[in-house]
Amino acid sequence: MSSSKSGSSGTTGKPAEAAEAGAPRRATAAARTAATARTAAAKAATARTAAPAKKAAARKASATGTSAAGTTAAEAAATGAKAPAGTGGPAKTRGPARTGGSAKNGGPAKASGRAKAPAKPESHLAMVRRARRINRELAEVYPYAHPELDFRNPFELLCATVLSAQTTDLRVNQTTPALFAAYPTPEDMAAAVPEEMEELIRPTGFFRAKTKSLLGLSAALRDEFGGEVPGRLDDLVKLPGVGRKTANVVLGNAFGVPGITVDTHFGRLVRRWKWTDEEDPVKVEAVVADIFPKSEWTMLSHRVIFHGRRVCHARKPACGACPIAPLCPSYGEGETDPEKARKLLKYEMGGQPGQRLSPPADYPGKPAPALGAG
Repeated sequence: MSSSKSGSSGTTGKPAEAAEAGAPRRATAAARTAATARTAAAKAATARTAAPAKKAAARKASATGTSAAGTTAAEAAATGAKAPAGTGGPAKTRGPARTGGSAKNGGPAKASGRAKAPAKPESHLAMVRRARRINRELAEVYPYAHPELDFRNPFELLCATVLSAQTTDLRVNQTTPALFAAYPTPEDMAAAVPEEMEELIRPTGFFRAKTKSLLGLSAALRDEFGGEVPGRLDDLVKLPGVGRKTANVVLGNAFGVPGITVDTHFGRLVRRWKWTDEEDPVKVEAVVADIFPKSEWTMLSHRVIFHGRRVCHARKPACGACPIAPLCPSYGEGETDPEKARKLLKYEMGGQPGQRLSPPADYPGKPAPALGAG
């Protein structure tokens, strides 16, 4: 009995001791839980109190481009640093304009956005369409385009064109009245005294070489063509001092035979307009002849030359006053300011007398003054 009782009491005594020993631990855990709850509550209260201030700071940073850390987007872009995340500032800023360089080749850092693909080269068909549109536009600007040499017959036009080399049409027009009064026909000119002719045409420059050409072509007309100017290109280019340019001027304006006149103005403009990059006048003529129908050749020449003399000058084109600027791939080579460009316009477009002493009836400008008249 006693052994059984003692075993029973030994068995029931151990749980009591364990309970007494675990009580302090449970109290400690409860205290920690309570402390943690109080801390979380305090943090929540603090967050609720600080939220309005953070929102206000975020709105201010967004308006000024400044992050909470005090780094502006511009500064970050300049230094290569990243703006801190979650500060309310803009996520991305547009970098400077692309210059074509890259970090790999030592150029500036690549700007944001996709690289712009290079423009495709203009096709031949697109160039032809643009060229023909330029011709139509010039026809509206210069409906009065005409040869700017005074003449009354093919012989006078032939001589005037030979004299126009390396000088202005105005100076030729001021010189030829006295020349044709002294030598009205090829026979008369062929019999002229060289020194006397030189004095008459001296104002045009290179008067000795030009006198030789006039005497030679006059004698050829007298001896080979019965004193008449031929109406065929192959015959004209055989005359002394007469090349394709002079022949096309005579054919187009004295005989009504279409021709392209490639002078310095014409060659300069067709290259600026990217119709061709050829320098040789004969090759330029062939290229342009393929772009336009034959019926347009003579008037196209006048319009292009008119534009080259009045607007698209060699040294300082008046780009800002050019009526075909949207069609010109070389826009910007000259003055682009409209007011300054208008001051560069010549002849009737600039309110000045034209080149001819006897211009056509529909010419809107003033006649040129006679030699010595101003």
